[in-house]
Amino acid sequence: AKTEAQLNGFDEAIMLDERGHISEGSGENIFVVIDGRIITPPPSSDILVGITRDTVMTLARDELGLEVVERDIDRTEVYTADECFMTGTAAHVTPVVELDRRAIGNGKMGAVTADLVKLYFEIITGRNAKYADWCTPCYSKVKA
Repeated sequence: AKTEAQLNGFDEAIMLDERGHISEGSGENIFVVIDGRIITPPPSSDILVGITRDTVMTLARDELGLEVVERDIDRTEVYTADECFMTGTAAHVTPVVELDRRAIGNGKMGAVTADLVKLYFEIITGRNAKYADWCTPCYSKVKA
């Protein structure tokens, strides 16, 4: 799916579930922000429930005070969403500013996404003591 998307000039593929609702990216979970609420497909939408997805949902609720809803998302809702972003181990928190060559929101990273990106990177780089137990340091010996 991603290769086909890239051959058509897109960066990523967004897949649909068997009912035609938004499911996920080729290696990422997807979220939309509509009227200050964060919405993401439920596990029943054939998604891989990821650690980064859970992390972002927790941060949105606990740190930003936002309502997080797991429900089916129609493709047209992404077109009209205020913001959209994807999460994953490699993607971290990545804004989606366009779908099918249509701008999402104002076509730039939105405020909620920006807040989540900042908070997420503070945590994974060890700059947020509140979540220090979420990270495990890894050390390696470098040969000279």
